[in-house]
Parts: sequence; structure tokens; C-alpha cells
Amino acid sequence: MTVQWMWLGATVVLVLATLLPLSRITAWWIRGLDFPRLQLSTLAAALLCTGGVIGQLHGFTALTLTGLVLCAGCIIFHAWWIIPYTRLWPREVLDADGATPCLRLLTANVLTSNRQTERFLELVRENDPDIFITLESDSRWQDCLDTLEGDYPFTVKVPLDNLYGMHLYSRLPLSDTEVAYLVERDIPSIHAKVQLSDTVTLRLHVLHPAPPSPTENEESTERDAELVVVAQSVAEESGPVVVTGDLNDVAWSTTTRLFRKISGLLDPRVGRGMFNTFHAEHKLLRWPLDHLYHSDHFTVSELRRLPTFGSDHFPLLVELCYQPVRGDAQEGLDEDAEGRELAQEKVAAEPVTAGDVPEPGR
Repeated sequence: MTVQWMWLGATVVLVLATLLPLSRITAWWIRGLDFPRLQLSTLAAALLCTGGVIGQLHGFTALTLTGLVLCAGCIIFHAWWIIPYTRLWPREVLDADGATPCLRLLTANVLTSNRQTERFLELVRENDPDIFITLESDSRWQDCLDTLEGDYPFTVKVPLDNLYGMHLYSRLPLSDTEVAYLVERDIPSIHAKVQLSDTVTLRLHVLHPAPPSPTENEESTERDAELVVVAQSVAEESGPVVVTGDLNDVAWSTTTRLFRKISGLLDPRVGRGMFNTFHAEHKLLRWPLDHLYHSDHFTVSELRRLPTFGSDHFPLLVELCYQPVRGDAQEGLDEDAEGRELAQEKVAAEPVTAGDVPEPGR
């Protein structure tokens, strides 16, 4: 019977970990439960199997049957959140069919303390992006990245030693570049207009909000507010838009889904895979923290997670092709009244509005 009660106790913990993220509580430890839905579904499956064995050995009591139902419910619930990020789901963004112009973009959280700078430069050369973006890059990393400036003459450099530095290197012309500190005075974001071709320009926003954690922010309000105001800003844009960076949130969280609902941007991972970029060194603790969202002007030519180079993040490579006619057939998440209410709540928690977000090209 001791084993049965231990199993029931683990089941109760699983149910609490499943339900708590549904609340609007912004405490870091609750918002952190948004992350391991794949791991929690695996735990639920293990508990379901264990409960079946316990039932066979000791009889299927009312408590055992209740526990089995709860475990099955947790599996279904977590699957609802994560299955869109598998190949079992229809693709949200169409495959490109050779259209041009295309934007090839590489994003990487390089880890400030990482010394494998040459390996990262090799990845850039091997994959030949039009734009590459680094996060957590300081002045030492900048010295390394500047060796590629001959091929990438258009740059935005924000070297910081607080783990929130960022750099943008582009072979495509940039204009209206601006570094903004939207919510926290030491957390930058980059905003620019990119000249994709003679006739096509796009708005690019690079974000890296601080995560809710015991060592950063005790609540998620800062991160959530930054994501929501950027979403509100780009929602008013009729032209091409790309938002990318380490958002310190998973693709299926309430906040990231809210970002997609408000912005109207598409997620090329839906129907293609999770593309977990963190943690590079721990296979059992991985989730998609590095993101790229885009307007329906684009289709996808390539989407890959690149090999590790000593950072705790994998780089993410995405190639988008400007194909607005085909893009009309693409549809993301729909905005709703509940989402608008939640967005207002999150923005009200911090002294920032959509008007504070730079609008390149306007």
C-alpha cells in the first residue's frame, strides 16, 4: 500500500504542475511550469503505466482509478499544447517554391563566457546567412564578430557584459536602426528596416527579454509586457515583419501564444517540429527558447537547428522567401476578447506601451 500512496502523491504533484500554469499568477516558479510540457507528459505516461501495474497487483480501487484518469487527462492536456510542434500537425507556413527575394537569418545566443568563437564564425561561413544575430555578446565577442564585417558591412552593435548584449550583422542594407530599452533600462532590443530587394523592405525586431527566475526577475511581468507591446506595435504594420530572438519563453506558453494572437505573426515551426534550442548540453531538459515569427508575406525555404558551438543554446537558421500571394493561404492564431483583456493586463503591469516600440520605415 505504501507504493500505492507514493504513486498517488506523485499523481497529485503532476496534476498541480499541469494546472498551475493555467492561472494568471506571474510568479517565476509557476510560469516556469509552462516549459516542461513534453517532460510532464512523459512523466504522466510513466505514472499511467505504473498505476496500471499497481492496479493489477493490489486491485483497482476508486483512488487508483481516479489517479489513472488524472494521468490520462494530463497526457491529453499536455499533448494539446505541444502536438502543433510536431509533424502530426498541419504546417502553418507553406513551403517556398523557389520564389525570390529570400531572407536567410541565423540567430544564436552565444553565451558570454563561451570561448569557442572560431567555431561560431565557421557556422556563419558554412551557412552563409544574409543576417546573423548574436545574443549575450559582449565586447570580446564583438572583436571576434567584427572579423566578418567585410562580408556584413551593415551592423548594429550593443556590447554588454550583463548577459544581454546583442549584435546584428547584415549584408543587406539597414536603415532606421534603433536600440531601445523598452521595459528594463539594461535590457536592449534592436529595431531596423531591412532592404530585402529594390522593391521590398521589412521591419525587423530583435528581442531578448529577461526570464522569470530566482536570479533574474521574480515575476514574468517584464518579459510578458515586452512581448505584448511589440506584438501590438507590429499588428498595425501592413508590410513584411520579422521578430526574432531568445524570448526566454517556450513556443506553447500562454504568453507566447498571446504574442502570436495579438501580432498576427506566423510560427514556421508549427507542423515542422519543436526545434529545441536550449539546453544544448542536457538532452532531457530542452525546449524552444529561440524564436522567429514573421508576417504572412513569407513562406519557408529552410528551417534548421544548427550544431552546438560551446554555448548552452543551439543556433537557429531560417530562410524565408517573400511570396505574399501564397502567403494569403497561411493563417495563425486568431485574436479574441480574452486575449485582448490579458494583453491589457500584462502591459498595465509595466510602464511601457506599444507607442514606445520603434517602428522602422514609418
